[in-house]
Amino acid sequence: MDDDSRVTRRRVGDAEARRANRGWWDTDADDYQAEHGAFLGDVDFVWCPEGLREADARLLGDLSGRRVLEVGCGAAAAARWLATQGARPVAFDLSAGMLRHAAKAADDTGVRVPLVQADALALPFADRSFDLACTAFGAIPFVDDSAALHAEVHRVLRPGGRWVFSVTHPMRWIFLDDPGEGGLTAVHSYFDRSPYVEQDESGVATYVEQHRTLGDRIRELVGAGFRLLDLVEPEWPEGHEGIWGQWSPLRGRLFPGTAIFVTEKPAD
Repeated sequence: MDDDSRVTRRRVGDAEARRANRGWWDTDADDYQAEHGAFLGDVDFVWCPEGLREADARLLGDLSGRRVLEVGCGAAAAARWLATQGARPVAFDLSAGMLRHAAKAADDTGVRVPLVQADALALPFADRSFDLACTAFGAIPFVDDSAALHAEVHRVLRPGGRWVFSVTHPMRWIFLDDPGEGGLTAVHSYFDRSPYVEQDESGVATYVEQHRTLGDRIRELVGAGFRLLDLVEPEWPEGHEGIWGQWSPLRGRLFPGTAIFVTEKPAD
């Protein structure tokens, strides 16, 4: 979403996207934690750059004794927080680099949860083995077939279980990734689903992020068998002056940056 010749919008297949993003997060893990680790915390569940916490929002409902799957966990701060609330979490990520930080944070805090390296499109878990599933910006934006991801989560959830996830608000794709005034002018079509791609000199993708409209997301969820309970669009809080990539007070006070989908697998 900028004019650099190594940044483009183009179709990317599943294999290329998987290679690119696994490599990106393995390589970028240290820088990502250095930049955002303090904001995310070691034992905390922060849904988005706006700073909404699960401790306040309670989007997952009752946690005591619940088996919870954190999808695309990164450094697994959310899973560790869930463990302190009486839940029984399991955290997985595709990136060994991010899981290395998750293991280090477990050593630093003494809060340990099972960590699994896995692909979100082929979960290594039995049917109906979790009560809840969640992710804060993990996995979903980085896979070519997000409908298949939702189907996998549906498979491993027990009836009545919630699947709650946050992603960049789809309307943000209209704008450039600019936290300043340059990010206030619409330049892209909302209906262009072409992924955002960063690539090397040879044109090989090194980072891929997918775009879906709000309608796309809802259709994927309904198609997988979920019921939509809520769509949360966190407002920018007063006094929050932090900038995270394209998120900023300037933009956050004008239009949403995050969409949180609260869904449920219907009871049998």
